Amino acid sequence: MRMQLRKENLLEVREYRQEDFIHIDRLNAEEKWNNLVENKEITKEAWENSNIAYVAEINGQLVGYIRGLTDTSITLYICELLIDRNYRGLGIGEILLNYVHRLYPTTRIEMLANSDSRTYYEQKGYRTFYGFRKTSKE
Repeated sequence: MRMQLRKENLLEVREYRQEDFIHIDRLNAEEKWNNLVENKEITKEAWENSNIAYVAEINGQLVGYIRGLTDTSITLYICELLIDRNYRGLGIGEILLNYVHRLYPTTRIEMLANSDSRTYYEQKGYRTFYGFRKTSKE
């Protein structure tokens, strides 16, 4: 999918390719998502096994991504959504969310978010929900 953004930038949303991972890892490092960076091989494996794996490019440069899982009918779970700091405010995050939701229109979107992004999601009509988490080390 291609679309025109402000400032005459052409945004392309496309499926993830293995060669994108180096750029995804860089974005994760810049965002200080250290768990993903420190566990690079596991993170790459997660990308290879996700049925929601899309990147956003402007002029051939990877500027954002969305990764998740879906059963295609009820739940669409967003694992990560990240936009390069230099490209925030252009609507790329919302475009990525809407793009994957249009692929599976009957699903509900669920995701975890940090406190910094809470306002963003609330402004987009998302509501908080209660859940639990346990890692393999616990």
